[in-house]
Amino acid sequence: MRDEPSVPEQERAHRDVVSFVRRGERLTQGRQNAWDRLSSFYVIDPPRGERDTLPAEGVRLDPAEEFGRRAPLVVEVGSGTGDNIVAAALAHPERDHLGVEVYLPGLAQTLSRAERSGSPQNLRMMPLDAQRALPAMLPEGSIDELWVYFADPWPKQRHHKRRLINPPFLDAVLPLLAEGAAFRLATDWAQYAHHMRQQLDQRPELALMHPDGPAPEGTSSDPIPPNMPSTGWAPRFEGRVKTGFESKGRAAGRLIWDLAYTRVPRPPAPDRASSPEAQQEA
Repeated sequence: MRDEPSVPEQERAHRDVVSFVRRGERLTQGRQNAWDRLSSFYVIDPPRGERDTLPAEGVRLDPAEEFGRRAPLVVEVGSGTGDNIVAAALAHPERDHLGVEVYLPGLAQTLSRAERSGSPQNLRMMPLDAQRALPAMLPEGSIDELWVYFADPWPKQRHHKRRLINPPFLDAVLPLLAEGAAFRLATDWAQYAHHMRQQLDQRPELALMHPDGPAPEGTSSDPIPPNMPSTGWAPRFEGRVKTGFESKGRAAGRLIWDLAYTRVPRPPAPDRASSPEAQQEA
């Protein structure tokens, strides 16, 4: 067994807080066949670091080199079994699409879905922890659209730190968004929708795409926080495929909450020549 690197206990505990749970990784024979046949083309599989969901230090990803062209890049974090990312790659051949998913059976199912749907060439998958891998591998400003659909809501209070939409994830991915990039999210849990609005609305890097958009209509089987914003919600994104998570949420009587933000322009770099320090040096 490999020795763990020596780090302070507090740092180790913080580092080990992740938003996902690794479930059974065994593949059915059909999924194994799809993986063996298709993964060499579709799966970006870099050398690993201290864990098998982390890239080795110094590993970089150049989207233009990976896809063989320079095109707008759409990234879906938690792409599941590929419903959205495969449909998007087929519908938009002018864009490149990267799905990030740590669940191996989901990745294998995505490969099988891609093959059945026509084998889009503008699709890649990456079996890594998005929060840690994306900022380590991608250049800043390289993502033109970011999707997070139906992430685990971690409803228990003691598990809220494991929610994906929290400061560590936002600190990691927001610098990767190009100016004007869209950040689209959806959930069927009202408490998580409220949590996401609290986290995202306060970020100076983001602006609501639909500041006057109404909340979803109807009653919900889960409690809606009394201070839930009544506006700022997005209409259903036409590019979002209805997945099993959404169907289960609706069947349970929950509403679907869509959010959409845009990456605001970065502030201009300070003029070094006119800074007080430079004038003093002169």
